[in-house]
Amino acid sequence: MIRQAINPDGLFDSTQYGFSQVIIAQPGNPVFISGQVAWDENLNIVGKNDLKTQTQKAIDNLNIAINSVGGTLDNIMMLRIYKVNYVQEDGPVINTILKENFGTKNPPASTWVSVDGLANEGFLIEIEAQAIV
Repeated sequence: MIRQAINPDGLFDSTQYGFSQVIIAQPGNPVFISGQVAWDENLNIVGKNDLKTQTQKAIDNLNIAINSVGGTLDNIMMLRIYKVNYVQEDGPVINTILKENFGTKNPPASTWVSVDGLANEGFLIEIEAQAIV
């Protein structure tokens, strides 16, 4: 494991939500992964109008991308999550998928951004990542 999560005193324990406040990484090659959405390899949207399914597909696509350079999801240090018209009810859905894929002991850092729209009107979420491999 090259990722070490730090959740300092004075900040809330974010691991219960599937992300860490601070991440440090051992030396390695930086990897920058473009925003992943719920497209399959044939440009079909997986999980039309279903945030849970689209979030999982975006994570699955991140996994494919990081595997292509010899890494795993454990190598991901930072996520940027863009959610179309975010509402509070979206949080638990996204948190559940993050926890299922990254766990709660050493998850990556993350930032969530509500946006008016994404590149395709059918996309509900897009997730980009930075990793060290």
